Amino acid sequence: MNTAAPPAPRHRPSNHRLEFLPATEPGGLACWLVLPDRPDASRPALVAVHGIRRGAEEQATRFAQRAAEMGRVVIAPLFDLQHWPRYQRLGDGAAAALLGLLDGLAGRQPAPLARFDLFGFSGGAQFAHRFAMLHPERLNRLVLASAGWYTFPDTAPYPYGLGTQPAGSSTRAARMQARLDEFLRLPIDVCVGERDNRRDPNTRTGNGIDRQQGRDRRARASRWTEAIAIEAAVRGIRSQVRFSVLPGCGHDFRRCVRRGGLLDQVFREPLDTTRWPVSQAHMAGPHWPPAARTGPALAAWQVQGS
Repeated sequence: MNTAAPPAPRHRPSNHRLEFLPATEPGGLACWLVLPDRPDASRPALVAVHGIRRGAEEQATRFAQRAAEMGRVVIAPLFDLQHWPRYQRLGDGAAAALLGLLDGLAGRQPAPLARFDLFGFSGGAQFAHRFAMLHPERLNRLVLASAGWYTFPDTAPYPYGLGTQPAGSSTRAARMQARLDEFLRLPIDVCVGERDNRRDPNTRTGNGIDRQQGRDRRARASRWTEAIAIEAAVRGIRSQVRFSVLPGCGHDFRRCVRRGGLLDQVFREPLDTTRWPVSQAHMAGPHWPPAARTGPALAAWQVQGS
């Protein structure tokens, strides 16, 4: 008679439910929702925004176990290509659509949504940092992974900076500029794959953006982090931005989770600013001189890519 103990199960038992919620009205957002079996109402929800491949379900699925262990709700909105082809730049009413989704979910899940953690990967990181600049009052923490390019706190034309566009002033940029102090006080984690230093067909390129931000995602993540820290220091604000490289991965969400430790970045605690002076944010990469806050001239902004 075999008395050996049965082998351990290969998968941990589920501690959550994963649900798809279709849009409830025309122009509304659908989403994937992770509901922990034991929710902790003291912890903020995590809103996770996909890249241009629209992998909302995969993000929700890969974040579900860790989030549920912490009692946290995950909301992964789906910006479908038909209605939100330019969601990365907050086009097509993307920011208002997310706020509408969260208002509709307020009574359908246990997490408070007045303030939440916001994560984005690739195109989702583009959306996330621009949403945060527009609505910093709604965020508890911001996590950006592998954005292709950024809006800098300089006078370059929006969406590269917060200056005027060739056709005139940008109302959105003006609102971001007015709220920049509040944005700069947010806990912000910026991360990028160690091997995400190659340009591909989706990399936005051009003389102006390359000079302002660098030639690849890794350089751009480092330079934007430094720009945010410097702008905070100039304004006398204690920065909570930090930069991390995800080892052994490039521009692939799945590998960033499996090899790069992306889950640890998403669910880590905010930076303790009592331990770090204003000038000591976690930064790497080339120095971003204060003179660059003016941004390249408008004539330089001829770009290709997304």
